[in-house]
Amino acid sequence: MMHSPGGLRLFIWVTLIMLAILPTHASAQPTISEFTLDNGLKVVVIPDHRAPVVTHMVWYKVGAADEPKGVSGIAHFLEHLMFKSTDTIPLGEFSKIVARLGGQDNAFTSHDVTSYFQRISKERLPTVMEMEADRMVNLRLTEPEVLTERDVILEERRSRIENNPAAILDEQMSATLYYSHPYGIPVIGWEHEMAELSREDALDFYKLFYAPNNAVLVVAGDVTADEVRTLAEKTYGKIPANPDVATARNRPKEPPQRAARRVKYSDPRAGNASFHRDYIVPSYTTAKPGDAEALDLLMKIAGDGATSRIYRKLVVDEKVASSAGGRYSGSGLDSGTISLYAVADSPESLPKIEASLDAVLAEIRENGVTEDELKRAKSNYIARYVYQNDDQSSLARRYGWGVALGRTIEQIQAWPEEISKVTADDIKRVANTYLDINHSVTGYLTPTAEASTPADPPAGANRS
Repeated sequence: MMHSPGGLRLFIWVTLIMLAILPTHASAQPTISEFTLDNGLKVVVIPDHRAPVVTHMVWYKVGAADEPKGVSGIAHFLEHLMFKSTDTIPLGEFSKIVARLGGQDNAFTSHDVTSYFQRISKERLPTVMEMEADRMVNLRLTEPEVLTERDVILEERRSRIENNPAAILDEQMSATLYYSHPYGIPVIGWEHEMAELSREDALDFYKLFYAPNNAVLVVAGDVTADEVRTLAEKTYGKIPANPDVATARNRPKEPPQRAARRVKYSDPRAGNASFHRDYIVPSYTTAKPGDAEALDLLMKIAGDGATSRIYRKLVVDEKVASSAGGRYSGSGLDSGTISLYAVADSPESLPKIEASLDAVLAEIRENGVTEDELKRAKSNYIARYVYQNDDQSSLARRYGWGVALGRTIEQIQAWPEEISKVTADDIKRVANTYLDINHSVTGYLTPTAEASTPADPPAGANRS
């Protein structure tokens, strides 16, 4: 039987994709180089010569969970202030220079890392490396600049948190989920502490944590390891290491959790009522071998998309929710979370939703998942991993985040193979081990006319 040219091309394309998702397939992994400068800066190079473009990222091994008590939000505030000025870059010119060079830049802060990145043509890479190295050590802050930017982050909190009932509930649930660990403090900070952040707070945090021996440099794109090494030594290599940073990351440990907690929040702006639940579980950096991968696949099957068990039961079969699902967040340095949600047709449906969702989890704990479900989940994850290998920015983010959290290149690249090893018994085991109601907080969000609206903080403009 003859194939049409289009049909033959489709057949070949599907065959190649199926080959690509096999974890042992050599082309599934990029060639990575890594080295460390004399001052302690770790450097990761990911060559991709298809276009003369590079992604340049600096990852600092510090985040909101490393903040001193009483100055919540300082990590995120400093991220904003890093775009002010240095001895050689005028106020507010950093991003404008990158844009004039034809590039894009931005930054973000999490509980565990802070990252700054640019995407630029290859010939402009030396310039952005000089600029990024410059602000690693030569940041200048004036009192008026700090006060103006403080208004900006307060406005960001107002728009992202105070004007969003779901975000308010999420913040309250996180504060309730953790007894001692600073993951319970929002990355953006508590408003009353943000309003008091000072120039001295920012500079103290900057001088302690922003150092080459507390950073990871990732360059992905049309470069070689030798090219990056030469440029890195010329720019970042001139910055001295900070010996004090070695002992700076000292976080409280979470005590044993022995009781389930519940949070109810009502707000007239809430719209539909919704159910939420978070569990503390191990992350990829803290889990026993294979457990994080099993948790990932568990939530892929239980909560990801319209074919998941949670969606089918609550939305399709019982019709008690208009949307439902869940996910595993395993990228934390100290722990991870499993999060579940469902949007109700009315507040009265919330107990029914909770019971139905608990029934889905109980079924998995009792009977596990099917081999077909597991096979589909693995194929989906591994295919997505392979597709991300084709995206320069995704690669830089994958390896930068992993290395900044202490994972090795080998561990990061072994992920597809480790995913492929997970069995149905593994998923049943982690469901029984970690879906412990005593390690959770359950939240109800309901719309009511009686709730009061939080006062608005000062206005400003948002950056990130």
